[in-house]
Amino acid sequence: MFLNKKMPATAPQEFVTAEVVPAQWLSKICVNSFMIKRLLICLLSFSPVMLLAQVGPQTALPRVYRDSLKHLGVRMINNEDEMERKAANYNFIKTLTTTLKMPGSFNFKFDSVKTISIINAPDGRFRIFSWPVMNQDGSYRFYGTIQINTGTAPLEMYPLADYSPFMSSPQDTVTSNTKWYGALYYNIIPVAGANPYYVLLGWKGNTPKSTKKLIEVLSFQNGKPVLGAPVFADKGTTHDRIVFEYSRQVSMMLKYLPEQHLIAFDHLAPPDKKQQDKPETYGPDLTYDGYRLQNGKWIFQENIDLRNLGSPTDQDIVDPKKQALLDRAAASAGHN
Repeated sequence: MFLNKKMPATAPQEFVTAEVVPAQWLSKICVNSFMIKRLLICLLSFSPVMLLAQVGPQTALPRVYRDSLKHLGVRMINNEDEMERKAANYNFIKTLTTTLKMPGSFNFKFDSVKTISIINAPDGRFRIFSWPVMNQDGSYRFYGTIQINTGTAPLEMYPLADYSPFMSSPQDTVTSNTKWYGALYYNIIPVAGANPYYVLLGWKGNTPKSTKKLIEVLSFQNGKPVLGAPVFADKGTTHDRIVFEYSRQVSMMLKYLPEQHLIAFDHLAPPDKKQQDKPETYGPDLTYDGYRLQNGKWIFQENIDLRNLGSPTDQDIVDPKKQALLDRAAASAGHN
């Protein structure tokens, strides 16, 4: 798991220094009062710019951490040995935590670390790191953390502990970050109101036979994250989150259409009536359903017409196992 979040940041500081003109050189110049005044005016005019350069936020991830996270990220996804994946994940968590302790780390860009998801709240309040590590049986355990934007103040983050195996009814359970229904998040939707919250779209993986996606809710109470809320209405019932399960051999579209305030998704159906109790056989049937935002709630709607919205395919998530196979194939081709 991530380390304790109450950790003051200590890291080396870099300072901008102005080039000093040697006194010996100045002594050789024949100056008068007019030249001295001009020199002072020039120095004073440039000094505010230099000061601003010193205090501006640092956005570049230090190279030593960037390279380490990139290397460990590839190992924890692509390595064929389960113990090696877990060891790489453990070291990835330690390195990421050390990185986030640095002053101003909220501004760090992790663009080179392709094996994790990082989504930022549109209001700049926080961001979420999430990623999966595959178990030997083809299932996944998820890891992540919520980093609060504290500016230059010490790090405030809430590690996400995957509690999925112990949740018997995830659609009707409100939890905290310590009992997280783990997922890799790929979209965040702010919902304003008297009790504002955020909707998260996520990919969950599942078993060698089936995959899951979900619509999650994140809010904050007394500054602490709360996951799940009864905001999804469907034919007289409400749910705290929405979970879809379908065959691992197919893809499911789940995306947000902001112009319509609509979360649209493929309608999932079994290949025949005999398979209705086997969600691992389900797949898209070329119709679409959705949840539309109305007065702070998401109301279920059937048979949505998406013909005028371009391609409804969802390209946000690639199954990590499939990506690992592609990466290994590309690496082998590069050595041939």
